[in-house]
Amino acid sequence: MHSVTLAADWITIGNGLGADIKTLIFKVGIPVLCGVFILAVGFKTRAPGPTIMAAIFAGIMLGLSLSINTTAQVTSDTVNQYNSGGGSSSVLQGDR
Repeated sequence: MHSVTLAADWITIGNGLGADIKTLIFKVGIPVLCGVFILAVGFKTRAPGPTIMAAIFAGIMLGLSLSINTTAQVTSDTVNQYNSGGGSSSVLQGDR
C-alpha cells in the first residue's frame, strides 16, 4: 500500500523549489507587497486613518511572514508532543 499526501503545505512546496525562491518570497516579495499596499491605500483614500490601518495590517502581515520559521518549528514540536502521548504526567502548581 502506498501512502499519498492529499494536501501538501505551501511551506514544503517552497522548500522543494529551493531556499533561494523561499527567501526571495519571504524576505523581498512580501515586504514589497506590503509597501505597495500601504502606498495604494494612501493614494486612493488620501486620508490618514485608512493609511494608518493599512500600515498596521501590513506590519502584522510582514511580522508573520518573517517569523514563519519559528511558527513552523513550534507547530512541529506541538504535533510531535501530541503524537508521543501528550507530554509530562506531573501536575504543576498552576494546573490544579
